[in-house]
Amino acid sequence: MDPNKLQRIPLETTDTSPAPPPATAAASEAAAAPSAPVLKPEEVQAIQENVIAALRGCYDPEIPVNIFELGLIYNIDVAATGAVGIQMTLTSPACPVAGSLPPEVQRKVRDVPGVTAAKVDVVWDPPWTPDRMSEAAKLQLGIF
Repeated sequence: MDPNKLQRIPLETTDTSPAPPPATAAASEAAAAPSAPVLKPEEVQAIQENVIAALRGCYDPEIPVNIFELGLIYNIDVAATGAVGIQMTLTSPACPVAGSLPPEVQRKVRDVPGVTAAKVDVVWDPPWTPDRMSEAAKLQLGIF
């Protein structure tokens, strides 16, 4: 397996919106991390699970639900080198945390054990809608 080739790990979702765009520069740049040992598939899976746990610790300050459950994370690419590329969106292009939330996500992902590099790309297509929220998030916000 090419250590710079990303292993795409799709996120489970019940969303019927169009699929997010394929991996972009975030994944490619993250994969270009310095020569790191090649991880086993179970190590890549563990990193992905730990990245998701870290993302569940990130909140939009205006909404009391984490960004993962809000459906703001469209894709997580974990390379066999431990480099991680994230595609995320915001609730709107005018979101007041547009300048602070993506760097916070990048810092939290970079701090996950086993992650050698982290890159976050903010994407707007498909646009976020409340339909992207998990059932848990809808329940927490009283949306049904």
